[in-house]
Amino acid sequence: MPDSLTVAPTSDPRRVRAPDGSLLTLPAGWALLPPGDAGLTRRVKAAGPTWTVVEKKGRKTFSHGVWAPEAHISAARTALEAERATPAYARRRASDQARREREQSEYEVDFANAVLSFLAFAPTFTAHAKRLAVLVTMHATPVGSGTVARTERIPVERRAEAAVIAWLRHQTTRYDDMRVARVKGARREVRRELAELSRALLDVHRRDTPHAPAGCPLCTALENPRKPE
Repeated sequence: MPDSLTVAPTSDPRRVRAPDGSLLTLPAGWALLPPGDAGLTRRVKAAGPTWTVVEKKGRKTFSHGVWAPEAHISAARTALEAERATPAYARRRASDQARREREQSEYEVDFANAVLSFLAFAPTFTAHAKRLAVLVTMHATPVGSGTVARTERIPVERRAEAAVIAWLRHQTTRYDDMRVARVKGARREVRRELAELSRALLDVHRRDTPHAPAGCPLCTALENPRKPE
């Protein structure tokens, strides 16, 4: 059996399920390192055998931590705590934080510009476009938000488009209150239909023809957006 495995949890805290479906009993002297400290986890994995516990729920996966020899965990934690107590580490952390904040700020600007390009509103609705770009960017770009804006698998232009459509779905339709049948593909079809309505709503604002804000779902949402759930 390989030293490093990805296993699934069971109802027995000292037993896990291997990829082939077999049940494994945790070796004596092993302890569970909870998730949350990536640096410590990397060191423990580099020190020797580990079993990474991952639970799948639908399309999502959840980490339950890493099983490893308790001695390895203790040694890695002691060494890491000593390193993190040094001035050099503090300076590096501050530098890394400043870099991340700068990169995040630059990404927010790029993303907002991509949103504006996708909207392509008529001059009459320039203020609406800017307001919408700000709201979508604020909602979609925070680190850890889990939105399409955080993925790197598609170009930023497509991320912006998808983020706008998602924002409109929640802000200008009754999607959040809908009871969608638990049938494969049903929710995808509902989203597709609502996306068509959202695109039609955007097209109204791409024409230089003023309209009454009170009767416009987008204008209403821009004036008083709902708080994300």
